[in-house]
Amino acid sequence: MDLITVGADAPDFSVKDNKNQNISLSDYRGKKVLLSWHPLAWTPVCTDQMRSLETNLQKFQSLNTVPLGFSVDPQPCKEAWATALQINKVSLPSDFWPHGKIAKEYGIFDGLEGVSQRVNIIIDENGKVEWVKVYPSGQLPDINEVLNVLSSN
Repeated sequence: MDLITVGADAPDFSVKDNKNQNISLSDYRGKKVLLSWHPLAWTPVCTDQMRSLETNLQKFQSLNTVPLGFSVDPQPCKEAWATALQINKVSLPSDFWPHGKIAKEYGIFDGLEGVSQRVNIIIDENGKVEWVKVYPSGQLPDINEVLNVLSSN
């Protein structure tokens, strides 16, 4: 499946997060949403990526944006990982079952590895894709770049 494009309707989803809460994209209409995808929990770059969401939460909130730290890890794994990282406020949704369904809908699932690519996707207040950037799996996304995109749109 092809990478989702800017201007497309963002596929809705309903999944459990690290707090075992139901998270749906449609719940956030009227706000921007950052889908910050990482391949797997418990790895160094993914750890830094998720910590940057928590560290910058107030900046996201001031930009009317909800950051979500997505991966295909199962919910109990995301829960344990968030606890270990002391991520208390940012939601880390699980795209575990059906495995990678949401990542596939966004065109970012790596079928060979069985994980999502490392990608940041910004969805606007009306559910349209506003910005997409795919990163090499070993590269930490620049959180300041994301914040700059949010503040300029």
